[in-house]
Amino acid sequence: MKSDPHDVERSQRSRFANIPFDPSAVPFFYGTVVLVCGTLGVLASAPGQTVGVSVFTDFLIEAHKLSRSWVSFAYLSGTIGSALLISRAGRYYDRLGGRWVSAGSAAMLAIVLVGMSYSNEIAGVVASALPASYRDGVAFAVLAVGFFAMRFFGQGMLTLSSRNMVLEWFAQRRGMALAFIGISIAFGFSITPAFFEWLIQRGGWSWAWQSIAMIVAGFAVIAIVFARARPEEHGMVPDGPFAKENRKAHAETLSGRDFTLSEARRTYSFWVFTFSVVLSGLLLTAFSFHVVSIFADAGMSRARAVAIFVPAAFVSVVVEFVGGWLSDFVKLKYLAMVQSLGSLILGLSLAFLGDNVSIVLVVVGMGLMQGMFGIISGVTWPRFYGRRHLGAISGFSTSIVVAGTALGPYLFSVAHDQVGAYRPATLLCAVAAVVLIAASWRADRPV
Repeated sequence: MKSDPHDVERSQRSRFANIPFDPSAVPFFYGTVVLVCGTLGVLASAPGQTVGVSVFTDFLIEAHKLSRSWVSFAYLSGTIGSALLISRAGRYYDRLGGRWVSAGSAAMLAIVLVGMSYSNEIAGVVASALPASYRDGVAFAVLAVGFFAMRFFGQGMLTLSSRNMVLEWFAQRRGMALAFIGISIAFGFSITPAFFEWLIQRGGWSWAWQSIAMIVAGFAVIAIVFARARPEEHGMVPDGPFAKENRKAHAETLSGRDFTLSEARRTYSFWVFTFSVVLSGLLLTAFSFHVVSIFADAGMSRARAVAIFVPAAFVSVVVEFVGGWLSDFVKLKYLAMVQSLGSLILGLSLAFLGDNVSIVLVVVGMGLMQGMFGIISGVTWPRFYGRRHLGAISGFSTSIVVAGTALGPYLFSVAHDQVGAYRPATLLCAVAAVVLIAASWRADRPV
């Protein structure tokens, strides 16, 4: 019988799994260490996330002498390019494991950040060898390539591998593990802009990116030393000493059979859950990108627009904690309905933004969407489709989600440019949310 090449690679990988130490010798469940490493990995992806990149936008516009539209389009191009490759790159997670992929992704992100800190010099050197009319095109190309690498290694591979690594170590308690990550990320990402701005004010935008690169490189070392791919490689099982506490858990909370990516894509539930996350990501990104303009159209100030994220973050933390706990006991389709309900509430409240009630609904809608985002995008794939091809399956879904988040701001811009309002786009999202709520009733775990 021909052996599975993935099994051979996993066997070879296991020979180095206990370097520099064997996690089974630790006097407590090592999954908690992996949980901390995974959380730090997602936090380390912040420079490649929109929340981190946005702080540097104005400085890139000034340094490269490009318009805001061209820099935004370079960001869109890089993000779309990243989305096209994440699915294939997810297969490397299945082959190499979360430990090495997260460490390698962090190291590459650190290198890219250093390169971006010299992006105007790089563009200048290339442009000097070409006619003067090519200057703007060269600057655009350099930024597009840089954004692609930042998004691919940061938002894409580092986030995917860090989260999936945690999912390998938890089964019945996956929801609570993801809730821990989500709550940490909610607070971590909320202070990211202020921290990056402080670095910029202290030493300039180039120095700031170089300093952040050192922090990200530090995580790469942490991942190599402390992260581990699978508990089975060390003679352990997911959940460790808590593995037998499953008497009250719903049958769906246990992992089902192992699907290949092609098998998963042929299931109804895969697309319902994927598009639930896509709609949520698209709407959140579009709203965040245009929040000042949306509130201005409703006659409200910039300060009020920016302040909306603080109460929404608190709602998100509560929803994520409760949702994470519930996900260990209930069918995921009910949580997907809650996420789509948040999309519906946010879409309608933005379409008719104006009074205090609509502001409250914006906060509630954002909180429901953000709180459920990590749970639905994380717990679903190992529970429904097993862990054997987790990287390929989650990577393919992530590529669609990333593409959706890239298109969201552009679609909202088109609506505003064509009719002078965002209402057509927000109502379209609300209609899509209703469709997804109805579709979720049949989105059970495939067998």
